[in-house]
Amino acid sequence: MSRERAYVDERAGSQWRSTIAAAQAGDRQALDELVEGWLPLVYNVVGRALNGHADVDDVVQETMLRAVGNLGSLRDPDSFRSWLVAIAMRQIRDRARRRQPAHLDESAAYEATDFAELTVLRLQLEGQRREVAEAVRWLDDEDRQLLSLWWLEVAGELTRRELAAAAGISRQHAAVRVQRVKERLETARGIVRALDGACPDLRELTDRWNGRPDSVWRKRLARHIRGCGYCGDTHEAVVPAERLLVGIALVPIPVGFTLSLALGGKTAVAATATAASVGWSAKVMAAITQPAVAVTAGATLVAGGAYVVTQTPQAPPRAAAPTAASTARPPARTPPVTPTATLSPSSSPSPSPPPSRKTGLYGTVVDAVDKAPDPNAEPAALPHRRESGVTSTWGAKAVMQHRGEKVTLSGQGYVLVRWQISPQSRPGALVMPTWTGLKGRLFHVASGGGRRMDDTTGPGTTGMGGPDTGYTVLPDGTQQMWQNEYFYVDGSVTLNQNERGADYGVIVFPSTWDAAEKDVRTGPDQGAIRYGQVRDNGKDTAPVPQYVTRGTPPDPATVSQRSRV
Repeated sequence: MSRERAYVDERAGSQWRSTIAAAQAGDRQALDELVEGWLPLVYNVVGRALNGHADVDDVVQETMLRAVGNLGSLRDPDSFRSWLVAIAMRQIRDRARRRQPAHLDESAAYEATDFAELTVLRLQLEGQRREVAEAVRWLDDEDRQLLSLWWLEVAGELTRRELAAAAGISRQHAAVRVQRVKERLETARGIVRALDGACPDLRELTDRWNGRPDSVWRKRLARHIRGCGYCGDTHEAVVPAERLLVGIALVPIPVGFTLSLALGGKTAVAATATAASVGWSAKVMAAITQPAVAVTAGATLVAGGAYVVTQTPQAPPRAAAPTAASTARPPARTPPVTPTATLSPSSSPSPSPPPSRKTGLYGTVVDAVDKAPDPNAEPAALPHRRESGVTSTWGAKAVMQHRGEKVTLSGQGYVLVRWQISPQSRPGALVMPTWTGLKGRLFHVASGGGRRMDDTTGPGTTGMGGPDTGYTVLPDGTQQMWQNEYFYVDGSVTLNQNERGADYGVIVFPSTWDAAEKDVRTGPDQGAIRYGQVRDNGKDTAPVPQYVTRGTPPDPATVSQRSRV
């Protein structure tokens, strides 16, 4: 047994059982020891999950606050570590839900110290260990959260049971998700290696890069590496990350790190009132309001080289409306509840009841969940609306694969939106693209491409995913998309890519009536799964797509599903 593993087992043993029991009974010194002993673990979980974002201190403090406040409810001291890490993960997820749209800018992490850099410097990592630490920068928030737990599992600080409990999933599901994170981490390691290399094509590609890792550049660089003989050629054997991280130490808490158990700068009387308001037990309140634990500003506790200093707590951020990105991903091997369309129309989902409508008014008919037509049924004629041409801010083709990308379409004519759904890259809840700033009219006129994205493509597999990749899941009430979706613009509108959660892309082309008509009339006799579907009736009562607004919200992902235009 390694020294680190023995250390972990000791922490879970009788020494900590007695300390926890004493702290629950109101022993101030025991409470100090508990905070001092476990703060580094919480700091590493939160720091790596948030990659050193400016919110790290706040999330660590809130975690310790809740742990101390609810210590009396812990029945089994042996489960303290699992219980504490679960609290930390809840605070990380709560922070993601509370963040305002303006806080979603990934550059905010650079206002604080980069945790990957801290890991390299403080643990003096070199070679492939340094590569792994730096690769974490390239992961998405959700992947970093799970990796923060897996890193500690491999390092001997957590067990798989504790990882699964902290993530709120089963051990079987944890195994699947960990495997995916490991694969994405290896992709990110390849990016780190390539950036350290001397590929002239890569240097040219990155001339416009600001040096900050994000999802846009991760995909661009990974695509380059896959097609580049120089970058794809590893000059030494690549050691798996789990072997590199075995026994690795925790990143030490920085000198000057501040922690206040919600008492910063308050008198003991005020602190007692605060503690009572959040439901702390009388014994815990008695312990933390004793003079020796300093509820006066600037009191300092030296904790094994780390300084825990009381400070006035920051005001909590305002709550933002949760989005689908903050919902839990479904188990990778469990199909979504929404039934998928197959070649048999009887197995298609039932249509939703039609909304109430006033005849003849634009915007009174909005897309809704609908039944897949008979694959062999030829569509009705597509009404031919007036075409003077559509211009796009991206030119002839807008390839939008990343959150925040958008294209504005202006004029009078047809537009094709082609879907690319990638459950093999990242399944889960899909956040739909949205139409904003509408001036004039926008109709959903036809669907084509030879298939709906939920058509069966293999055993248990559709365009939305399968048992081996996991599934992409639409928000409840969202109309199932086809491969190609056709729209008619009379005015101007902006289409926004809102990728959060499930991985997807859309390609947007100015098109024509002729192209749409030809597409929907391509059927099984020409190799398609099904004929297309005509939705336009040539009138103002033709359907408006979901997720359309005339407004321009700061976060386009907040546009309502039920369009009001």
